[in-house]
Amino acid sequence: MKKSSALAYVGHNANMNRKKADFYPSPRNSIEELLKKEILVGEIWECACGDGALSKVIEEKGYKVYSSDLIDRGYGTTGIDFLKSTKKADTIITNPPFNLSTEFTLKAFELSNRYIIFLNKLSFLEGIRRRKKIFNQGYLKNVYVFSQRLKFGGNGLMAFAWYVFDKKYNGKPLIDWI
Repeated sequence: MKKSSALAYVGHNANMNRKKADFYPSPRNSIEELLKKEILVGEIWECACGDGALSKVIEEKGYKVYSSDLIDRGYGTTGIDFLKSTKKADTIITNPPFNLSTEFTLKAFELSNRYIIFLNKLSFLEGIRRRKKIFNQGYLKNVYVFSQRLKFGGNGLMAFAWYVFDKKYNGKPLIDWI
């Protein structure tokens, strides 16, 4: 493996050409596969909706979704800083900015009445801080690992999974593949 490929695999961007504000729209198949495994419940909030990639598919499946984002990318209510919000919802679902994944998850624990469903790197499972503040809560119910790498407009070198947290759950997570 070339050095640049190895660095990209672990999330390093040697060319310093990361998308502005860590904006990587979710591939359509990512949400379609999740919806084969999970039924969304109650008021649904897509809190980092970007261009609506997730919200549009969720709506096509018959759900009503409140979509917001801090940055205007042509979809949803804009100017909403999720990390400063006090809005509550039954289910919070998003593909968070990867550089703020921990902060988004902790805020979602505060704002969600029940479910938090995030698309994230598989390596999100690593880390002492996340283990203590997120995973030791016992809320992580399901981890759906993508068998085939998702492509966010690039080469798809990183492994991704859906993380499904249920605030009424207290146990070990189930790991499954999609």
